[in-house]
Amino acid sequence: MKKNFVLDTNVLLHDPNAMTSFADNNVCVPIYVIEEIDHFKKELSELGQNARQASRMLDRFRERGDLRTGVEIQDGGMLRVLFATADHLKDMAPYHRDISLSHLMDRLIVGTALELRKAEPEVPVVFVTKDTNLRIRAVAMGLHAEDYSKENRDISELYTGTGDVGIDGDSIARLFKNEAVPVPEGMTFAENQYLVARNPMNPSQSCLTRVAAKDGMLQRIVELKDPVWGIRPRNKEQHFALDALLRDEIKLVTLIGKAGTGKTLLAIAAGLQKVAEEQTFTRLLVSRPIFPLGRDIGYLPGDVEEKLNPWMQPIHDNVEFLMGLSRPDRRGGRSYRELLDMGLMEVEPLTYIRGRSIPNQFMIVDEAQNLTPHEVKTIITRVGDGTKIVLTGDPYQIDNPYVDSVNNGLIYVSERFKHTRLAATVTLSKGERSELAEMAANLL
Repeated sequence: MKKNFVLDTNVLLHDPNAMTSFADNNVCVPIYVIEEIDHFKKELSELGQNARQASRMLDRFRERGDLRTGVEIQDGGMLRVLFATADHLKDMAPYHRDISLSHLMDRLIVGTALELRKAEPEVPVVFVTKDTNLRIRAVAMGLHAEDYSKENRDISELYTGTGDVGIDGDSIARLFKNEAVPVPEGMTFAENQYLVARNPMNPSQSCLTRVAAKDGMLQRIVELKDPVWGIRPRNKEQHFALDALLRDEIKLVTLIGKAGTGKTLLAIAAGLQKVAEEQTFTRLLVSRPIFPLGRDIGYLPGDVEEKLNPWMQPIHDNVEFLMGLSRPDRRGGRSYRELLDMGLMEVEPLTYIRGRSIPNQFMIVDEAQNLTPHEVKTIITRVGDGTKIVLTGDPYQIDNPYVDSVNNGLIYVSERFKHTRLAATVTLSKGERSELAEMAANLL
């Protein structure tokens, strides 16, 4: 049975393609949503771009038919723009003087959905908004309300990039001879998925492996005999991560994990190894989106580098740790500043990445959970020939109000690339920063 999905403004600002994402159901856009979108279209931010794209899509539908009666969507549904009746506006009049403009628009949008339900009682109405409080208010007014989630899954159901597999002892012995063994019959895994292969009859027999899904084979991952820029993996997940980071054939690595699991440190260590030691890449480029934790402190003095220093300090801390600045036996006497002066490393925000082409570089995008799917697409499409890109982040710690734990750039990339030979995902769960940091991550 078809339904009428009424979209709130924030749904289209989050994903302009939402109006074509409800299969063969009817999509209804209240006129007030278009008015709110109009306020955002001049912004230079992601919201402004999405507002302009939503307006262009609506205009293309307008050219194909009458939006008041409905224009057919590709999958068979209808797109309509809902207009309030005079009676509806009269009913809302007492609220105009007592509430803010944003709350007034919310009331008008919800009221439009209620009016649609009254006009078409035979068709179920679903109000779709990413505003939690507005969903609660809509339900209290008798509507069925839902969040807009393109993936429509819980974060616990998402791809982790790791797992376990049971194989016999002979196969494990062959793996330790660096021979590839077939994936057990009837089991399917993603390309470049990392698995702990165990012998069910003798659990102490195990091997760390990587899946070559195209060939249907398991391969033992390379044992790290020497530390990577002074770093040795402390658990199997970190071993998986370093394998993906150091494999030149894997061009996109997604590292997901809570605070203190070593995502950024491992990525920078592998980058320095590949740039400064092996010279596989010409430069290590580290970027991160600019989102404050808590209240922003306002404008900062100084030139661009001085303004960005507080935002990039977490990167500086990791590099200084790796360079051993606090130890007398630091690597070759080189400092973090020397890496910058030699052109081996660059730290910059993501603000100015649009329009660039980035070839032959080891690129790290930290805190990628704060990026929208569109932003992360813009970043990855900047990657030039010979460049490797690493996305790190914790989907449980999001500062961007327009994404959530499932619909963010980090998870979006992990899910979309999991069956491609160029990409690998590793989810790290064990904190290694300190005993206190691990306890805080688990208890707080």
